[in-house]
Amino acid sequence: MRARIALHVLRVGFGFVEEVRRSDLDEPGPPLRPILIHRGRPICGSINIRQYIDEVWAKRVGTRLLPPDPLKRASARFWADFVDHESKGEEKEMAKAELLDQLRRLEGVLGDRSFFSGDEFGFLDIVLIPFSSMFHGYKQHMWVKRCKERKSMRQVLPDEGEMYELHKKWYGIE
Repeated sequence: MRARIALHVLRVGFGFVEEVRRSDLDEPGPPLRPILIHRGRPICGSINIRQYIDEVWAKRVGTRLLPPDPLKRASARFWADFVDHESKGEEKEMAKAELLDQLRRLEGVLGDRSFFSGDEFGFLDIVLIPFSSMFHGYKQHMWVKRCKERKSMRQVLPDEGEMYELHKKWYGIE
C-alpha cells in the first residue's frame, strides 16, 4: 500500500500485481514484502522502495516525499524504521501493546502540524496512514482526515470496514 501511495502522490504511472506466497491465507497476519520492479530490476522492502521512488521521480514533479533538510530526513527515516521494526512482536498481545504505544508516541511527534513533515504530505505520512483503518477512533483524528482528502489515498487505501475487521481479529482490538 505504501509504495502505491508514494507512486500516486508523485503521479507515476505503474502496474500492480499481487502475488500471494503465504501458505496459510485464512489466518490474517503481517503484510507480505513488497517489491518494485523498475527497468527490469527489483527494489525490495517498503522503506527502500519509498526512498527510491522519492529519489527517482520527485524532481520530475517538484514534490519530495522526504524533507529537503538532512536532519528532518533523518528524523522521518528514524520514525519510519521505528514503526516498521518495533511492531514485529512475536505474540499478538505484545504486538498489540507495541502498536498502541507507537501510535501514542507518534501523535506526540505530529503535534499540531498538518502532516509529519509540516504543511506538506510526505514520507512518514505514507508510512503511517495505512494504520488509520485499524482503529475506528482514528477516523476522527484531523491528520487522518487531511490525509484521506488526498486523491492518492482514496485510490489506494482499502475498505476501512474490511481492514478494521481483519486487524480486530489479528490484534484483538476493539
